[in-house]
Amino acid sequence: MDSDRDIPHKEKSLSPMLLAVLANRFDGVVREMTNTMLRTGRSAVINSARDFSCGITTADNELFATAEGLPAHVYGLNLQTAAVCEYHDDIKEGDAYLHNDPYSGNSHPADHTLIVPVFWEGEHLFNVCAKAHQADIGNSIPTTYHAAARDVYEEGALLFPAVRVQRDRETIEDIIRMCQRRIRVPDYWHGDFLSMLGSARTGENRIHDILRKYGKATIKRFATEWFDYSEARMRQAIKKLPAAVIERESFHDPMPPMLPDGIPVRVKLVVDPTVGTIEIDLTSNIDCMNNGLNLSEACSISNSAAGVYNCLPSDIPRNGGSYRCLKLKLRDGSAIGIPRFPHSCSVATTNVSERLLNLVQAALADLGEGYGLAEGGLGMGAGMSVISGRDARHNDHSYVNQLIIGNNGGPASPECDGWVTYGIPVVAGLMYRDSVEINELSYPIHFKEIRLTQDTTGAGFNRGAPGVRITYGPSNHPMTVVFAADAQVNPARGVRGGLDGNVGEMHVVDQYGNRTRAPSVGEIELTKGTWLSGLETSGGGYGDPLLRDPKRVLDDVMERYVSPAYAADVYGVVLKGKIDDETLELDLAATDARRAGMRVSGD
Repeated sequence: MDSDRDIPHKEKSLSPMLLAVLANRFDGVVREMTNTMLRTGRSAVINSARDFSCGITTADNELFATAEGLPAHVYGLNLQTAAVCEYHDDIKEGDAYLHNDPYSGNSHPADHTLIVPVFWEGEHLFNVCAKAHQADIGNSIPTTYHAAARDVYEEGALLFPAVRVQRDRETIEDIIRMCQRRIRVPDYWHGDFLSMLGSARTGENRIHDILRKYGKATIKRFATEWFDYSEARMRQAIKKLPAAVIERESFHDPMPPMLPDGIPVRVKLVVDPTVGTIEIDLTSNIDCMNNGLNLSEACSISNSAAGVYNCLPSDIPRNGGSYRCLKLKLRDGSAIGIPRFPHSCSVATTNVSERLLNLVQAALADLGEGYGLAEGGLGMGAGMSVISGRDARHNDHSYVNQLIIGNNGGPASPECDGWVTYGIPVVAGLMYRDSVEINELSYPIHFKEIRLTQDTTGAGFNRGAPGVRITYGPSNHPMTVVFAADAQVNPARGVRGGLDGNVGEMHVVDQYGNRTRAPSVGEIELTKGTWLSGLETSGGGYGDPLLRDPKRVLDDVMERYVSPAYAADVYGVVLKGKIDDETLELDLAATDARRAGMRVSGD
């Protein structure tokens, strides 16, 4: 097809083959945008950890394509493009807009988004979006996660509510100078800005290629039918669920002195299979807090939606069509809903968002056996802190970097064990873990250990994945480390009889090996010879551990996920022989007897 004449009548539908081809063509556009940014980003948080996402929305601001995008990023892109339309009545081809404002659709200020409108034959048809977490955004302290900020003014981030940064493809240098003057690593920021811009323009060009080949009428028809198909798939999946009203609550860790009891997170789900909808009611949550842990509207929506999508067939398209089946109820002025300016949303994408996402997917496990998920390992601990200082190798040049090198274990599901390289719930394995070698080359940091932990997984018929132990310190000058960790008190929960994961912890280790417990939220300085050692968390288990196949428990022991003692105490599996000389094997008779005794005693 190569012209609008291919659809002479408005009622004519595209063939299933063409529908599939075009869906993959647009996903291919997003993947090429992603590869562009991965290969051109300046800071390690982009070119190593891949803490960024790309996507496409329609001109009327429905989410259209998000291949490989992070849940925390992409489910709110349509709110951001809607803000562009609200603030500008003169959108033209060749424009580009910078948006990082959490009060008008963005996730949190650290996620800068470049939005480029895509025109064809004079008509605005799509928007391409390149969103990336920045190494620094001008906060009052050297971190992009300022949990203790009492309001947006103490937070200090530069905010750009859909600000035009290009006209006729020419950059407005005033904006660039503002950022370079305020941001601690201006060269890194500008390099990442150009990377996002290149990614967005790549997306624009590739959409032009598609329009050139298939014609505007065909593509507009495709958008309509793709949304309708996606909605039908979503409704079909929801209609297979039991009808239910589920209320569930969890708690973010305390954060003394401002939050001595923690943060309650509440959700009410109404599953209606007769019409194929799920209502997600967040209105019973607390008012906005005087700290940086408030959720933006985008994060309230995205992490609720992600919790549902995680429990449905993975081939359901995540776009504006399937969104029609999710009914969100949010309250203005709520910490988990719609924030009220100037309450800070600095940490909106992680901590409380992780609790919300976990809560939704765990609530769906209450539907019965075979539904939902356990909670995934969570908490922005030592391996996901922000480091800063001066680099003696490069004339004491300043550096700031968001580490993404820790790892929390994934949740168990009805079908399988948790995903080892999960990361955190809001990215669900879609980010990369930093490279040790790239980080040590790029920054004056030395990693002493990164290893999976033993006997920490949430046990179950299917078990959660383990977290890691990570230890690092500065290689020369003192290093400032800022963190806002969760799950140091309240772990990821198991469901349907599955056990909870472990709690995390952080310690400062001096040159003599003495260990001092670090606070869960704070800022510390490490000198050469001292280390920050963190225990990351594991995912919760799904189902009764005593129903796990003993052969799978033996495999876990061989892989050193669990010890023989843990296998016996938690799973009731008795082993004989030794792991070191490969004589380890099951004692099935002793296992049956031990499990029978544990069931009787309730252990």
